[in-house]
Amino acid sequence: MAEGGEREELLSPPPVSPAKRLCSWPSPRAHHPRGSPEVGSSGVGGVGGSSLTPGARPHLQPESLLDCAAKTVAEKWAYERVEERFERIPEPVQRRIVYWSFPRNEREICMYSSFQYRGGPSAGAAGSAAGASPAEEGPPPLPGAAAPAGSAPGAAAAGASPGQGAGAGAAGEGLPFRRGIRLLDSGSVENVLQVGFHLSGTVTEPATTSEPAMTYKVAISFDRCKITSVTCGCGNKDIFYCAHVVALSLYRIRKPDQVKLRLPISETLFQMNRDQLQKFIQYLITAHHTEVLPTAQKLADEILSSNSEINQVNGAPDPTAGASIDDENCWHLDEEQVKEQVKLFLSQGGYYGSGKQLNSMFAKVREMLRMRDSNGARMLTLITEQFMADPRLTLWRQQGTSMTDKCRQLWDELGALWVCIILNPHCKLEEKSSWLQQLQKWSDLDVCPLEDGNYGHELPNITNTLPQSTNHSPDTLSRPRRTVFTRAIEGRELHWQDSHLQRIISSDKYVAPACQRESERLLFNSQGQPLWLGDTVRLRTILEAIQKHIHSSSLIFKLAQDAFKIATPTDSSTDSTLLNVALELGLQVMRMTLSTLNWRRREMVRWLVTCATEVGVRALVSILQSWYTLFTPTEATSIVAATAVSHTTLLRLSLDYPQREELASCARTLALQCAMKDPQSCALSALTLCEKDHIAFEAAYQIAIDAAAGGMTHSQLFTIARYMELRGYPLRAFKLASLAMSHLNLAYNQDTHPAINDVLWACALSHSLGKNELAALIPLVVKSVHCATVLSDILRRCTVTAPGLAGIPGRRSSGKLMSTDKAPLRQLLDATINAYINTTHSRLTHISPRHYGEFIEFLSKARETFLLPQDGHLQFAQFIDNLKQIYKGKKKLMLLVRERFG
Repeated sequence: MAEGGEREELLSPPPVSPAKRLCSWPSPRAHHPRGSPEVGSSGVGGVGGSSLTPGARPHLQPESLLDCAAKTVAEKWAYERVEERFERIPEPVQRRIVYWSFPRNEREICMYSSFQYRGGPSAGAAGSAAGASPAEEGPPPLPGAAAPAGSAPGAAAAGASPGQGAGAGAAGEGLPFRRGIRLLDSGSVENVLQVGFHLSGTVTEPATTSEPAMTYKVAISFDRCKITSVTCGCGNKDIFYCAHVVALSLYRIRKPDQVKLRLPISETLFQMNRDQLQKFIQYLITAHHTEVLPTAQKLADEILSSNSEINQVNGAPDPTAGASIDDENCWHLDEEQVKEQVKLFLSQGGYYGSGKQLNSMFAKVREMLRMRDSNGARMLTLITEQFMADPRLTLWRQQGTSMTDKCRQLWDELGALWVCIILNPHCKLEEKSSWLQQLQKWSDLDVCPLEDGNYGHELPNITNTLPQSTNHSPDTLSRPRRTVFTRAIEGRELHWQDSHLQRIISSDKYVAPACQRESERLLFNSQGQPLWLGDTVRLRTILEAIQKHIHSSSLIFKLAQDAFKIATPTDSSTDSTLLNVALELGLQVMRMTLSTLNWRRREMVRWLVTCATEVGVRALVSILQSWYTLFTPTEATSIVAATAVSHTTLLRLSLDYPQREELASCARTLALQCAMKDPQSCALSALTLCEKDHIAFEAAYQIAIDAAAGGMTHSQLFTIARYMELRGYPLRAFKLASLAMSHLNLAYNQDTHPAINDVLWACALSHSLGKNELAALIPLVVKSVHCATVLSDILRRCTVTAPGLAGIPGRRSSGKLMSTDKAPLRQLLDATINAYINTTHSRLTHISPRHYGEFIEFLSKARETFLLPQDGHLQFAQFIDNLKQIYKGKKKLMLLVRERFG
């Protein structure tokens, strides 16, 4: 064995440079970053070298042909294929292939150990500290990572360790990658051994104030420069690698010369004779007899049996010999953890954190796609499976409702990522075909979300409102069912070799064949705008094409915004033709999203009103008169009509009096129509819009009164009642408040109910109007409110001031305080005392000792109410005696009652 060890040292690899070009002058530390031995140091990574004169420029040699070939083979070929191709592989060649098979790029380790990067590829520590946002270009230079070949000396040091400077960024210090770097820098990685395609070692977490130091065993398998499996004693349950796997991986990348390198264990066993093999096995079993003895005996029995399955197969498995030819070569990704985490995030509904985490996972997919990592599509498939299994999809479909805005955004992002994958020019045809089949299966499911919303009816198009050519029939403009995956599925019709696409990419001067005229060349002006923007004929053609071929409301809305921006430059006059095009596109978007909704719907409505305002008063009048085809009642009253008659809009349009009256009349008509259709949501807006017209205001008020007996809630009625009081209609406010009270039910334990303030306000209003109004409201209060503390609060307020202070003509204060022994307060007093009695018994049924003090305070408040009538002290004493008798088993509590109340 000693001889074998000597041969290992003699065949150690020579110093190598990671430069892709031969004879280059990389940084002297390019291959030995962060303080590892320089070129010429001895170890597994090098066999020694001549000493250098201080200050002299090192003479670096180009890579040997062996290393050039080994690097390529290690990255492209499975080791099994190499063994099949050559009958005998020299040991030095095996060593170099095994040596170069470990991942060489720290960015890939970072990608699998953190959600996102910050900064672009050229951003250094200072750029990260400046708070750069995540960039699409890629990760920043990793702290302490090797400098690229050809960089200036010292460039590697510019990365700095995470503790040096602000480059690490406080927000990213908790990421596994950063923690792994700190563990590596602190010398926590030990016992590192590479046996073939298997790397093992121990990583020690330093002790903290609350926990002792912990040492974890880490094992990593790799193949063709990709980590294929990881195991860590910390029991990490996450999508990404833990800090201990990161630390061991970076140790192998940064300090390869300090790693003990051995060939696959099968090669070592092949060199042993029978006695050595027997000694090896017996020592192994002795060292781990409690773990492996049953397995060892089982294998021995099978080997000794000539008919066993194990003897029917040539050779034996070797976990250190790399992957087989048929194994998929991809980075390790814990599929079960991806599924579990996505399922967990979806189950949390609309919480902000869950949406943020899912968006981070989408960002990780994009990052993988940029790195041309096959796990990008794999991870997106796992995410999509969980999205399609979301039980809320079935619920939304059964109820015919739309999903929430946050869910809509997540689904839109999911569909956009699938478009990226299908259009990826680097994917294989068989992969693309498989993805398309799966997308079609998902798209065919009934619960699959639609492209412009969820489970709505098919929407009309607006082609009948636009100038049309006669060669389009209505059938050609029908809109088929389109799901969030339809655009990705349609991507199979596109290819990067398309002649039109190539012409567009290669030049900014391009003429579509259908639009080209003789001796005409379509150009773009200095602002990048096509010169045909003012051509009415072409605009009509383009509009018809949009209506026929674009089915996404989001895309059409983007076109409308762009057209509006171009039509309203800040430094020149408005292009009315293009402005009308923007309005037409906006109207189409409104119709498309009316019944299915869109998470940007509110933004779209506001933009359309702005666009119509720019077009002029006729456009505003038009959308007000045809609101039912464009907006919901709530949108029409709260956004459209309110904006149309606002002071800002009137000044912007410089309208004369007749025009203002016409616009206001249209807004009032709209308000009344909306209030009739949806009084719960629009009654208050209708009253506000009709304030200046007595007849319309009366009509809106009557609509609210009629709807009060139907589906309006107490909170909606209280809101309208408060508005009426504010506008100077206290009697109407009282009527609405009385109707609201009849819809309310306040239980005995709801002493924090949001409607309590409304109840107190209604009582104060009736009290201010006079004794008659208060007498009319108190029966409603007694019927609706069963909470003792609320009733006592109302009673106290009614007894401290005299009624009749509302300032209504013909009304004045009587100047006398109301007695609780007479109507109408006697009824309220009796109801309050009964509420205290019932609540006391309810609380004593399931009371615990820790609530005894709170209960005594509750009885103290009850005594204040009991003592209001003349015989109140007798009633309260009788009440306490009854409690002592009924609940005499609660000795400690009754002792407290005696101490306080006798």
